[in-house]
Amino acid sequence: MTSKAICIVALAVAALTQAPLSMAQNVNGKNLFTQRCAMCHGADIKGTGPLAQKSNPPTPDLTTAAFKKRLQDYPGVIVSSVILRPNGDLIPRTLRENGVKIAPHAWTVQDFRDLNKYMTGVISKSR
Repeated sequence: MTSKAICIVALAVAALTQAPLSMAQNVNGKNLFTQRCAMCHGADIKGTGPLAQKSNPPTPDLTTAAFKKRLQDYPGVIVSSVILRPNGDLIPRTLRENGVKIAPHAWTVQDFRDLNKYMTGVISKSR
């Protein structure tokens, strides 16, 4: 086999092995968002979830140009900072006051990446 043929085979194998990983990451990001964020932000990420108006201040629309730019400029940082330090007590308090219980989650760097990727995809389709 020539070196060119080996390179083509290697590229094909890499492409095939990365596709399921990307799909798994997207599924993980979507699941995390659906289970942990959509109750306030809504499936459309526009702050339309059932608890959106029950927080003070109300849940923001994350499809705005300003948030989209922040998400692009600081990938993963915005999402992880909100999750790890949820606006002081705002998110836990809103959930608690509305009787919503979410099981603790041991966040990983990959979770933040997957969630960021999922949100970026939804946001890019919304405007």
